[in-house]
Amino acid sequence: MPLALLALAIGAFGIGTTEFVIMGLLPQVAQDFGVSVPTAGLLTTGYALGVVVGAPLLAVLGTRIPRKRMLMLLMGLFVAGNLVTALAPTFGLVLAGRIIASLAHGAFFGIGAVVAADLVAPSRKAGAIALMFTGLTVANVVGVPLGTLVGQQIGWRITFVLVAALGVLGLAGIAALVPGDRPGGAAPARTTGGLRREIAAFRNVQVVLAMLMTVLGFGGVFAAVTYIAPMMTGAAGYAEGSVTWLLVLFGLGMVAGNLIGGRYADRRLMPLLFTTLGALAVVLAAFSFTAHDKVLAAVTVPLIGALGFATVPPLQKRVLDQTGDAPTLASAVNIGAFNLGNALAAWLGGAVIAAGLGVTAPNWVGAAMAAAALGLAVLSAALERRSAAAAPAGAPAPAAVPAPAARTAVHH
Repeated sequence: MPLALLALAIGAFGIGTTEFVIMGLLPQVAQDFGVSVPTAGLLTTGYALGVVVGAPLLAVLGTRIPRKRMLMLLMGLFVAGNLVTALAPTFGLVLAGRIIASLAHGAFFGIGAVVAADLVAPSRKAGAIALMFTGLTVANVVGVPLGTLVGQQIGWRITFVLVAALGVLGLAGIAALVPGDRPGGAAPARTTGGLRREIAAFRNVQVVLAMLMTVLGFGGVFAAVTYIAPMMTGAAGYAEGSVTWLLVLFGLGMVAGNLIGGRYADRRLMPLLFTTLGALAVVLAAFSFTAHDKVLAAVTVPLIGALGFATVPPLQKRVLDQTGDAPTLASAVNIGAFNLGNALAAWLGGAVIAAGLGVTAPNWVGAAMAAAALGLAVLSAALERRSAAAAPAGAPAPAAVPAPAARTAVHH
């Protein structure tokens, strides 16, 4: 594999680390600025909303800039945001730094996947894109726990300085290793049917339903995981330092779930969604009780990661399948939809804690969101069956859109 893929993977590793590491550092940030933990949770909400806005906006703007240059600009934006976060004297500026860094998130993964595919022969494109996304999954097993440990032992600001350094390394790697766009193709067409055609894809009710499932299904995971640090220390009785290895368990669950979801999404997509969303709702509800026991909590945390990320490949593929030959903008927006769910869940989770319902109350929020996503999946399947039954006899079935395995890799 070309070394340029390593540069892209390093960028993905840094982005994945900065997105999730804040979960284990909320108590430290809250104490440093004299705010409540639910208020500190806005750092998760703000990042997620930044991805929601930045993913489609920068994906569209990026069609007019050479891909290599755009990737370098995105990594520069990422570095700047993390430095602002690390050096901010007020909580408001920390939040601003998080939002700045988040704007690069969606477009980096969208454009990076195209670049990764162009680096290799057609028969190896799926492996190349998957290798880039490996940086994101490894971040949750290595980067997030280590960043949490550094933040707890030395200071949360140092964590974000180190993440910014990862961004600089990724930027340097892209500059040195990623080839420039071919002559005459500085800004190749990246929206297959043009911007109007891309926007028209959103008129398909199945696309809208798939994105709502994305918001609610994956959001359910974040309702619980955003507050895992106060939950595990306040309810389960773990020491603060134990949050690090609990996040390792969560990350391992994510990797396993993503692999399982990617393997089966092409075979039985809707049954897979029914199973994972239903099981996720049950496990999140159970976490309200298992969170009070150290052993049961340690078992439940990776289950949440596995079930949550097992929904990612089928949900992403569902969007791609329903957008025909104009999937680019919808795919970027769906990345934003994952993060919109994260933002909504983090806010709702903080609200129920602030209302005095207890530190485990966000788990019920997550269970309700996952159950709602399951309801939408059932509705989507029913509408699809009705549409197929109403089709004239002998009419050709709609052409399926090929979706390589890498397009069903983890979203972020």
